[in-house]
Amino acid sequence: MRERKIPLNLNCGLDLIGEVLYGKWKIRLLWFISEGHKRPSELHRKIPGASRRVLTVQLNELEAHDLIRKKVYAVVPPKVEYSLTAFGKTIIPLIGALGKWADENETRLRDLILNNETKLPEANRDGY
Repeated sequence: MRERKIPLNLNCGLDLIGEVLYGKWKIRLLWFISEGHKRPSELHRKIPGASRRVLTVQLNELEAHDLIRKKVYAVVPPKVEYSLTAFGKTIIPLIGALGKWADENETRLRDLILNNETKLPEANRDGY
């Protein structure tokens, strides 16, 4: 386990959500698994901008937080499938509501994001 640079803060629900869902691809992974995309290769095809390593790390974190379950089949070559736990299914309506809000405000959000992107100094665009 890695050592934390910032102390864990779990004082409110937003802190808890941030701890569980923080990660660029976690919300998409949960959504795609809920839609029936269960194999790691399927998930990577749905999120081609993510490396396999990052997806694996984030899938492991989602599993550790009891949102997904990993099933390993005893076959050669190995077969792995992910599914939502009962607890994981409870967050899907919330993700759907966020997606709907973003769809309804797509133009405004896109313009704001692109406008802010052009204002950032070159060194900060990649988060550095």
